[in-house]
Amino acid sequence: MGFDRFCSVDGSDPFWDWNHTWYTPSPDFTQCFHNTVLVWLPCLYLWICAPIYLIYLRSHNQGYICMSLLNKAKTAVSLLLWIICWADVFYSFWERSHGSSVPAPVLLVSPTLLGLTMLLATFIVQYERMKGVQSSGVMLIYWLLATLCAIVTFRSKILQALDQLSTVCVWRYTTFFIYFTLLLIALFLSCLPDRPPLFSQAVKDPNPCPEHGASFLSKITFWWISRMMVIGYKRPLEEKDLWSLNLDDRSQNVVPQLVHRWNTECQKVKRTEEKTLYSPRQDRQRETKQGPAVEESEILLTKTQQKAKEPSLFWVLCLTFGPYFLISCLYKFIQDILMFVGPEILRLLISFVNNSNAPSWHGFFYTALLFVCTCVQSLVLQRYFHVCFVTGMRLRTAIIGAVYRKALVISSAARRTSTVGEIVNLMSVDAQRFMDLITYINMIWSAPLQVVLALYFLWQNLGASVLAGVAVMILLVPVNAVIAMKTKSYQVAQMKSKDNRIKLMNEMLNGIKVLKLYAWELAFKDKVAGIRESELQVLKKAAYLGAVSTFTWVCAPFLVALSTFAVYVLVDEHNVLDAEKAFVSLALFNILRFPLNMLPMVISSMVQASVSLKRLRVFLSHEELQEDSVEHKVIAGCESLISIMDGVFCWSRSELNVCIPEGSLVAVVGHVGSGKSSLLSALLGEMDKLEGTVAIKGSVAYVPQQAWIQNSTLKGNIIFGQERKEAWYQHVVEACALQPDLEILPAGDETEIGEKGVNLSGGQKQRVSLARAVYCDRAIYLLDDPLSAVDAHVGKHIFDQVIGPQGLLKDKTRVLVTHGLSYLPQADLILVMVEGEITEMGSYQQLMATEGAFSEFLRTYAAVDQTQNNGLENGSATALAELSETGHTQCLFRSANRIRKHEEQYRMGCMLEHCCILVLIISSFVFSRLGVTEDLSQKAKNPGVGKLTEADKASTGQVKLSVFWAYLKAIGVLLSFISLLLFITHHGLSLFSNYWLSLWTDDPVINGTQPTRMMRLGVYGALGFSQGVAVFGFSLSMSIGGILASRYLHQSMLYDVLRSPMSFFERTPSGNLVNRFSKEIDTIDTVIPQIFKMFLGSMFNVLGACVVILIATPLVAVVIPFLGLLYFFVQRFYVASSRQLKRLESVSRSPIYTHFNETLLGTSVIRAFGEQERFICNSDQRVDHNQKAYFPSIVANRWLAIRLEFVGNCIVSFAALFAVIARESLSPGIMGLSISYALQLTTSLTWLVRMSSDMETNIVAVEKVKEYSDTEKEAEWKHEPSSLPSGWPTEGQIELRGFCLRYRHDLDLAIRNINITISGGEKVGIVGRTGAGKSSLTLGLFRIIERAEGHIFIDGVDIAQLGLHELRSRITIIPQDPVVFSGSLRMNLDPFDSYSDDEVWRALEFSHLKNFVSSLPDKLNHECSEGGENLSVGQRQLLCLARALLRKTKILVLDEATAAVDMETDNLIQSTIRSQFEDCTILTIAHRLNTIMDYTRVLVLEKGEIAEFDSPSNLISQRGAFYKMAKDAGLV
Repeated sequence: MGFDRFCSVDGSDPFWDWNHTWYTPSPDFTQCFHNTVLVWLPCLYLWICAPIYLIYLRSHNQGYICMSLLNKAKTAVSLLLWIICWADVFYSFWERSHGSSVPAPVLLVSPTLLGLTMLLATFIVQYERMKGVQSSGVMLIYWLLATLCAIVTFRSKILQALDQLSTVCVWRYTTFFIYFTLLLIALFLSCLPDRPPLFSQAVKDPNPCPEHGASFLSKITFWWISRMMVIGYKRPLEEKDLWSLNLDDRSQNVVPQLVHRWNTECQKVKRTEEKTLYSPRQDRQRETKQGPAVEESEILLTKTQQKAKEPSLFWVLCLTFGPYFLISCLYKFIQDILMFVGPEILRLLISFVNNSNAPSWHGFFYTALLFVCTCVQSLVLQRYFHVCFVTGMRLRTAIIGAVYRKALVISSAARRTSTVGEIVNLMSVDAQRFMDLITYINMIWSAPLQVVLALYFLWQNLGASVLAGVAVMILLVPVNAVIAMKTKSYQVAQMKSKDNRIKLMNEMLNGIKVLKLYAWELAFKDKVAGIRESELQVLKKAAYLGAVSTFTWVCAPFLVALSTFAVYVLVDEHNVLDAEKAFVSLALFNILRFPLNMLPMVISSMVQASVSLKRLRVFLSHEELQEDSVEHKVIAGCESLISIMDGVFCWSRSELNVCIPEGSLVAVVGHVGSGKSSLLSALLGEMDKLEGTVAIKGSVAYVPQQAWIQNSTLKGNIIFGQERKEAWYQHVVEACALQPDLEILPAGDETEIGEKGVNLSGGQKQRVSLARAVYCDRAIYLLDDPLSAVDAHVGKHIFDQVIGPQGLLKDKTRVLVTHGLSYLPQADLILVMVEGEITEMGSYQQLMATEGAFSEFLRTYAAVDQTQNNGLENGSATALAELSETGHTQCLFRSANRIRKHEEQYRMGCMLEHCCILVLIISSFVFSRLGVTEDLSQKAKNPGVGKLTEADKASTGQVKLSVFWAYLKAIGVLLSFISLLLFITHHGLSLFSNYWLSLWTDDPVINGTQPTRMMRLGVYGALGFSQGVAVFGFSLSMSIGGILASRYLHQSMLYDVLRSPMSFFERTPSGNLVNRFSKEIDTIDTVIPQIFKMFLGSMFNVLGACVVILIATPLVAVVIPFLGLLYFFVQRFYVASSRQLKRLESVSRSPIYTHFNETLLGTSVIRAFGEQERFICNSDQRVDHNQKAYFPSIVANRWLAIRLEFVGNCIVSFAALFAVIARESLSPGIMGLSISYALQLTTSLTWLVRMSSDMETNIVAVEKVKEYSDTEKEAEWKHEPSSLPSGWPTEGQIELRGFCLRYRHDLDLAIRNINITISGGEKVGIVGRTGAGKSSLTLGLFRIIERAEGHIFIDGVDIAQLGLHELRSRITIIPQDPVVFSGSLRMNLDPFDSYSDDEVWRALEFSHLKNFVSSLPDKLNHECSEGGENLSVGQRQLLCLARALLRKTKILVLDEATAAVDMETDNLIQSTIRSQFEDCTILTIAHRLNTIMDYTRVLVLEKGEIAEFDSPSNLISQRGAFYKMAKDAGLV
């Protein structure tokens, strides 16, 4: 009785009294309880939290907040409260000394404790201000607790004053009411946020994220995003509406943490490895002789390395993101506990309805408790999700950043182990998997906890019968596991097919020009369709499995309930199934259903993430370039800027020794594959150095063989991040012969250059690449054959103006790899390379004098070509032939395979890069201005004109119904209707089975048993079984429908894209197209059918619950419309913003991958210029820009969920409230049914909105796939029936009448008024300066671009009347860029399988490839790799020749294809064409005039018009334009 004495001196005031508190119509606590627990509870809370909170504040300093009015008010109120408490203490002392009775000890202790707590509160308020806390959750909860406790006491004091006025102590009453008023003020003040700290980010930021400045209440209810939601509701959100990212979420903050920890981890593993590796070696050397010791240690090394410990990426991720993520575990735990409050309150409510003697306030109390618990649960759950999603977001940022940084330092050998696509996948797919997993990962411990708790409560309810249900569950776990494993294997198979399909699509899009020229679209369409079919077969199997798993998912809870209830009633006939037992058990089974179904999903998600983790670990562990491979200091005894001493590299057989003096021009010559590019790579540190030293003194600029062009403006490409120097820039542009090009480009140097430079010709790209190097003004220039892709006269201009002894770079050190003989006499030093060795070195005169291979070769070459080539000094940029032995095809391929891999590592993924001016369709406007000469100078440059690529636009507004209709049509209307019917059946049966259960529980009990229980049980079981059948049918029909739809949509999109004209592919970045074929099609394959299922499921759940609640308590009908409106408003409000944020996010996602793709192709250039930091910064900005749209979208989800769950919680509470009011007329069964449905409603409502918005955002995929059906198309491929004679063309006569051509309808004519007739069998050369319209003519002949006016007749047939395939399949072109597709050699020659093997071999023989192909193990089935990587450029060119030989049509067009090939291949091609196409009409576009000097006639074009047309000899004698060109080329 000590406690009673503590409260009152005589012990008359007990601590607790049930009769006073519970079993009474007017409840109240005892006076002692008021004075102790209700006073001490808030104090206890604050004293426990304070130490932890103060330590936290000390380590998280946000800045200093100046004293504001709000802060002064908070401090004043706390001090006043402290004074009030001390007043009570002094009053007790005064009472003791003056009064007759001694006050109880509690009246001294409680105010003292309260006073000390108020002082602590004052201190915390001030400390928070000094640490920059704008709004405090800890203090808000304290004031709230104190106020709630005071409200109870307040009511009690009012009642006491009304009933027993004589016992009232006026002083204590007065102080209490003042105290209560001040508490309310303090509570109100703590809801307001303070001003931001001095110098905080928010002050500097134009559009800061409002989260930091929001009050605690605003944070937990996510009210702070409302402003953005309002804007989004009024108008579609735009980029400028997005807030800046929080500092903690930015790349600059997140990525370095992960990278640092990863590096530390790698170092740790290395150190432990070194310990194990090297200690035995030393021991052995002490014991034994040198020889065996080394062998032993080598064996030891290899053994240990197999067991080498891998650095753990998982542990690194845990260290980096774990601390923040741990908070989510606490939230999850609280939420799990609160989940079980609902069923408990349901039990109390049912017993309340059963017990007519219980006072009615009990019912209201339970209802209020239910409402409060569900609301707290909602707040905690959403907070949990927020933490998870933010962690996921940071994780993605960190992974993308780490992968990007690694890609910049990875060695070339490691780089070859993974394709560009695979590395991009690490950023997109694998990073996404981690994000998805983060939200579920806590289920690993949370699911077992939920299961254990649910089973405990079920045992309390039904006893041992629960075990029957548990047994069913345990049996279903392996079923689910098997399904999950099978699904996994199907997923792997599907991913494999998908990868193959995307790889093929990628190649087709890169080589689309060649497909069109050869009329091969259909062959490749069938190839893609074949892969797609196998993909759909796997999807179909997965759909059957999915139907089975949906069946178990729906039937599991029912089977569990059925088995439990059956055992319960059958074990003992006196076991009565009443409402309390049945519905509380059902509510618990519903809770149980979630973790059991989640577990397999979480496990499979973890398996996927572990695969991704491994892939990431492998990539991040790849070896990096040796940082010390190039020393940036002078080597003793060598006065040169560049030196290699005793260097041995992985490609060279012997030691290399080179010293290059400052300011000299060094030419490196050698045949294809002799290691010239590799030498430059060694100087750049890109090659693995085995021994020796490489030293470079001074900054380096590098021009690669394959020009690397960024997708930015032309100016941006040249300036390359350096500071702007206008005069120097102009100087560089002129020297690199870019001025004429700038005049042709629509917006001058502000013209946007497409991906990989698609709208520049090969020569222009090479010149831009050179201009970039020159502009950067470095000490050393490494030039890898920059003159190969330009015309002879341009090459001469560039050499004189830039590279040569009088050029811009005359004082710099230049290393020039070249095939051009005419430049060699001007070089200070020539290095001759053969098979990776430097065989000769010296000046031109020295080498000529030494009578080595070099001089011998030069003499032979000069003698043979003397007639055409007077004097090498001004000769054309001809290729340097094989040096060691000339004349045999074998030379071409001998050492190629070993060294070519290094030579061509730059060609990774750039199939279309190495091209001269006419390879690529010269994009829509390169010649736009050709016909106009006068106004070129006055032409206003408008940057808008220069836009080429169209970025993916974010569409706005609601998704149109027509899109849904298009999808349903793709499924099939009948199938859709059947699916819906089955679904409605399933839900109807489900409702009825639960209603049946409520009738069963209301059955009267006669002699302790329910007589009809067997009949009830049988019907209940039958209803459940038929539900399962219906849902199985529905799931199956839905999935099959989904597959039918995705087959149809993919087919039609593929056809639409292939039918698009060439201009479409120039405008549309290949990334967009690949994205459509991968991401959007994947969404249609797998996501949309699932979302449709879930959407319908949650919709019917909500409707069903509302129906049941209305039947049970019709009064709810008053509230439901109002709540329904609120729900609808919130949902529309949310969807408007969410949809737009999703779009903005997806639009800002592509640039990350495009930029990454670009970087991967240009790593060597970026490293050579030392621009890594700038590119890393650029990538980080793009990621942050993407996360800027992603962050509001996850917050918007939380905002929505809290509001919707509030609506759901209201419905639950109203259902309970009206049930309490109407308890006289309600049976317990109906009440149980109503509330158990209401409890599920919250989840269903949230799911419904989530699914409806997901459906809107994902159906956009259908919209995007359909959008290509509306773009312009080419003419028909074939006309049925064909009017052409079978062997057409038989003569090969070509006639152009008034032929004009323009690239776009808004541009000027590129070719005007061409009238010529070419007889069958004539050989015609087409020449002209860059941009004269040479290639436009061939494009017109193949109808790649349709004529503007005039006609072309072939053998008297107007080609405009033919189907495109009829035309293109009967004339042949050897394009300038040899495009090879991955697949067999035979497929590359004859994709339609229309020729016999003998014919194919004959074509190979004539194209000098027979010996090479015969030597391959698989002969014709030899697999070509992506872009023909495993063939040399020469071999690819000969392969194109073989294609032409196979088709052997009467007309052959040659895009002169030998600028990138050495003399050998050139001679082979020319001789074959002369012998094999003797009787054909040949049109050759020539850069090098010596190849067409023996042609019948030459057509000279100038600015799109005919300048001259006659035989070469006549034209030279006329001394016109052709004569000038021939003179430039040194032919006359």
